[in-house]
Amino acid sequence: MNTHSGRSNAPAAHTALAPTSLLARFSRIRAATEALAAPLSSEDCQVQSMPDASPVKWHLAHVTWFFETFVLERFEPGFKPHHPAFRVLFNSYYNAVGERHPRPERGLLTRPSLHEVMEWRQAVNQRMNALLQGGALNGARGAELAETVELGLQHEQQHQVLILTDVKHLLSASPLLPIYREAWPLASVAPTPARWLAQPGGLVSVGHDGGGFAFDNESPRHSQWLRPYALMNRLVTHGEWLAFMQDGGYRDARWWLSAGWDWVQTRQIEAPLYWQRSGRGTGADWHSFTLHGLVPVDPHTPIVHINYFESDAFARWRSASEREFVNARLPTEFEWEAAVAPDLAQLATRANFVESNALHPMPVARSTAGLLQALGDVWEWTSSSYQGYPGYRPWAGAVGEYNGKFMVNQYVLRGGSCATPASHMRASYRNFFPTDARWQFSGLRLARDGG
Repeated sequence: MNTHSGRSNAPAAHTALAPTSLLARFSRIRAATEALAAPLSSEDCQVQSMPDASPVKWHLAHVTWFFETFVLERFEPGFKPHHPAFRVLFNSYYNAVGERHPRPERGLLTRPSLHEVMEWRQAVNQRMNALLQGGALNGARGAELAETVELGLQHEQQHQVLILTDVKHLLSASPLLPIYREAWPLASVAPTPARWLAQPGGLVSVGHDGGGFAFDNESPRHSQWLRPYALMNRLVTHGEWLAFMQDGGYRDARWWLSAGWDWVQTRQIEAPLYWQRSGRGTGADWHSFTLHGLVPVDPHTPIVHINYFESDAFARWRSASEREFVNARLPTEFEWEAAVAPDLAQLATRANFVESNALHPMPVARSTAGLLQALGDVWEWTSSSYQGYPGYRPWAGAVGEYNGKFMVNQYVLRGGSCATPASHMRASYRNFFPTDARWQFSGLRLARDGG
């Protein structure tokens, strides 16, 4: 979808919403983004802690750029940009839109100031309100407008997740170990035993079913043949990860893919991201930096901030180390979706999404049965390479760059995390990251062949 194209082939997302409903959703999501930035100083919002992360100020500006560039420029009568230079400064990777400021240098953009960015946000909000209330949704291009606004809202929710993950990385780099949110949500609970849940496999349908919004990489819906398999009832915990570490998991090449072992050796990795050793003993001496500050590692909470290499190595280690876990592995993304989709609504009612305000993966009580922690808490690594489904076609125009051009050297994650908005998640949602990425809230669930 470029600014001069006709109608895109994006899905007819929420086009049945009345203008007041779409406007209310727009206002609510835009306000939620600003609420995430509210605890931060202007200095916090300026800094970029690594090339893969972006300053909060840039996130606030980029999602505003999206609405100005893809909505107002196309649908607002007499459109004029708020500031012509912003088109380049806050373009992320849309080559069809034009020039871009280099990603690793986003933290050098001291101007516009945070105050100016917030003024721009408010100006765009007002213009969007006028557009959505002015009858444009009922015009000849009303469905196209609604689709584009919904895409912008889903895009903004993605950046809400990134604000939290990027802020966590930023604050962890400070010797002061500052706290983003004071309240610590964790209460001690009895651990839930790990057990296998048999899944029948067979011919299953996967991908977006056509109801509501979906990104282009979730389609087309198609059939997959699955052998009978089993999924672990819950996520792998910090306590189980400590056992892997104490058994020399990061020092034993047997468990690692070649590229993963190179990564461990080159980076001198000995623990998940954000872990700090406070002594020479065992688990009690490990602490982890969280959005609530530095806390002792809790053995019953899901392991988080691990990459694909680490997840795969853990599965290999556990398969070889414990009889009940023989042949343990990472699930495929289709195994995950086939197990989760039938009970999605029920699973969502007990999910730890961002609305729970935990901002940290949480344990589950011993008495809980069935598939646990399938939504929220941590993104679950799968063994599936990120690629297009059979018959996949990217959207037309600039927005076609959103997913398709990244379908190389990445793996799929499923389920959302404690930083994900509940309304942003669905069974067909596909996240994707390179094998060494671990600043996201990422963890794992084990699978195996057979029941």
